[in-house]
Amino acid sequence: MKILSRLVLASVIPVATVLSFTSVSFADEHAPICANGDLTDPDGDGWGYENGVSCLVNGAVSGGDICGKISYNQLTTALQQALAAGNGGLDFAMWATLVDRSGVVCHVTKASGLVGDDPWPGSRVISAQKANTANAFSNRQLALSTANLYAPVRDGASLFGLQASNPVDTQVAYRGDGSAFGTANDPMRGGRVGGVNVFGGGVPLYYNGDVVGAIGVSGDTSCADHNIAWKLREYLSASDDYTPAGSGVGGVGPGGTDDIIFDASGGDGNGDVDGFEHAANCPGTPLDFVPNVALESGS
Repeated sequence: MKILSRLVLASVIPVATVLSFTSVSFADEHAPICANGDLTDPDGDGWGYENGVSCLVNGAVSGGDICGKISYNQLTTALQQALAAGNGGLDFAMWATLVDRSGVVCHVTKASGLVGDDPWPGSRVISAQKANTANAFSNRQLALSTANLYAPVRDGASLFGLQASNPVDTQVAYRGDGSAFGTANDPMRGGRVGGVNVFGGGVPLYYNGDVVGAIGVSGDTSCADHNIAWKLREYLSASDDYTPAGSGVGGVGPGGTDDIIFDASGGDGNGDVDGFEHAANCPGTPLDFVPNVALESGS
């Protein structure tokens, strides 16, 4: 069947096209790098179209290759740093997933909390869902964390039903040897897991004004997950600033950020969870704001 398919393709695609395509290098197993660079990318989103296929414009978006810029070890170390202090929840161990702008999973890792080193198995895929969601619904104009989507998807609200869109690809989420989950060879790497999750724990990553991917964390209360995701992004930004603020992009949260909004602190104060607010009924003592990591570390 594969041989027949290749013969059919060879009969309908001009020889010159085939030859030019074979000279194009690949960014990963999903998309070739555009041979003509910026000329194929008039809208500047990092993607072009050549030889009948979508292609990635190499270098068109500075910092766009987030899988290459943030390593597995860097993600793991930053997660460990973020979990080194109380998180306003249960202080459990957590999973973290990094995805690129196209939704491809770069890395999946885990780290111990102040209480235990055994993260909930179900939270692995949830962390990937959160990363996918924050990436999928953030752009150059607006940064949205998954915490900001809690109220808008409730029955009767403006985004009701969003949580049922873009379902998880279970063949990507659950494939492979379970002993590799959370390692540098996690089987989710290189696949688009999809999924939409609408409570705290996912935040977008920016670079020079563009969304270049997102991170998602899971393993604790939804309020605590947001706090850790927020701090994880700050630790990852030690050398390159991946925060929306660093790119001049605002959000719906306190201070014009993508921070979590509780009705009593930053919300409209009407006693209801509405707008872009998030319920504050998490076990533990939810933090009114996420401490800046520089203040937390005393530096």
